[in-house]
Amino acid sequence: MGLLLPYLFHLVGMGGPVFLPMHLPVLLCGFIIGPKYGLIVGFITPLLSSLLTGMPPMYPIGLAMTFELAAYGFISGYLYKNRSLSVIPSLISAMLLGRAVSGLVNYLLITSGGNRFIFKMFLTSAFIRSIWGIIIQLILIPIIIKALEKSRGRVGTSEQ
Repeated sequence: MGLLLPYLFHLVGMGGPVFLPMHLPVLLCGFIIGPKYGLIVGFITPLLSSLLTGMPPMYPIGLAMTFELAAYGFISGYLYKNRSLSVIPSLISAMLLGRAVSGLVNYLLITSGGNRFIFKMFLTSAFIRSIWGIIIQLILIPIIIKALEKSRGRVGTSEQ
């Protein structure tokens, strides 16, 4: 899903940086399977996507997304499963902390290349440009998790 969904969005001309299609499967992985697999899937997905499709470009976007999505997958799963927070606080925390990781990694990558990191540009990209993706995540993820909980109890608690 983390490879196919972004590819389909790009295929029909819908921008990944706006709708964040790679984020949905990674966040869901953390919620459904847990923090360890959320971290692994989040780390591997942008790398594989970059290698197989060229999207995102490996440096610096793909590399920064690797750490950002790993944080999303880990934090969503950790807070939801290990701290028993409900979906919304776990999701919002993962989204904010993942973006903080993205900002730090982008800062390190960009400044190590001798370029200037412009914090305002990062904030615009992380919150304004991607507002539709954020809204989609805030709507779809709780609906999907609640539907799974209703069908089989708290997600991931049986036979794991």
